[in-house]
Amino acid sequence: MRGSIFGKMFSMTTFGESHGPALGVVLDGVPSGLDFNLEDLQAMLDKRAPGRSKGVTARKEADKAEILSGVFENKTLGTPIAVIIRNTNQRSKDYDKLKDNYRPGHADRTYDLKYGIRDHRGGGRSSGRETVARVVAGYFASLVLPKVKVNTFISKLGPFECENIIKSFPQDLGTYNFGDPSKDQEIEKYLIDLKAKGDSVGGRISVNIENCPVGLGEPAFDKLKADLAKAVLSIGACVAFSFGAGVKMADMSGQEVSVDSANFGGIEGGISNGEMINLDLTFKPTSTVGANAKEGRHDPCILPRAVVVVESMVRVVLADHFLRQKAYEV
Repeated sequence: MRGSIFGKMFSMTTFGESHGPALGVVLDGVPSGLDFNLEDLQAMLDKRAPGRSKGVTARKEADKAEILSGVFENKTLGTPIAVIIRNTNQRSKDYDKLKDNYRPGHADRTYDLKYGIRDHRGGGRSSGRETVARVVAGYFASLVLPKVKVNTFISKLGPFECENIIKSFPQDLGTYNFGDPSKDQEIEKYLIDLKAKGDSVGGRISVNIENCPVGLGEPAFDKLKADLAKAVLSIGACVAFSFGAGVKMADMSGQEVSVDSANFGGIEGGISNGEMINLDLTFKPTSTVGANAKEGRHDPCILPRAVVVVESMVRVVLADHFLRQKAYEV
């Protein structure tokens, strides 16, 4: 299986399955001398970890990062960084019914068709648990561009919707990472009810990137918008991507679009222009529904735990393109 490597100057290779001994990532291209803080890394992993709030999966994992290489005395060495996160709370029997029962919209059927074999326990490599390795990569990417702010939040979850937060991003997004934390209790009740019914729901995650350096992006095929799209669409449940005015441009005239540079979302000609970059990502409902959702440990909505994954993938792209741009200055 190919396709587990992402990035060029800052690259990551993720490995492991949902119900295997561990998942992990090998990072190459991380500059030397960057300050490393295990507590900060763990704080990012905790945002994605299962079993931390009501209405999400009951699977509980400590998600403790084990640094195997590339860090010494809290500094990056410039050598490959290897990190693993051990699986400690698998209940593989929960998935026995899925061995011969494909979930629509998941990789169950296509993995069998492509490889002739699959790990049905939680989806194996196609499980959302694979994204824990991406969060590790996102932490190290943040060390490359510490001044860049990546404000990521849920702007739509089922019937709950809020406007894009640009001027006053809240310090605390609450339990569910929704743009309006006052809705937490309503969202909690909604998710608990969904899980009791064996149903699921999707929504939208929005991203506002502040202080992005000018000049990131490599036309023609590695435009910044193209690599951001690939990065977020590689997240299993993400099904659509747009930036700036996005799909609204289909109903706008050229004069309407050109009058405000914000419509271009901080990217012109595939290159960052130094303005705020705005992204909107659509996520589908979780594939496991019905009796299997009631009996197993599944999220009725993946968005609350996907927010930090989106942030991490965005940071990886920015770090990769920043290092590529710096190469021109040598």
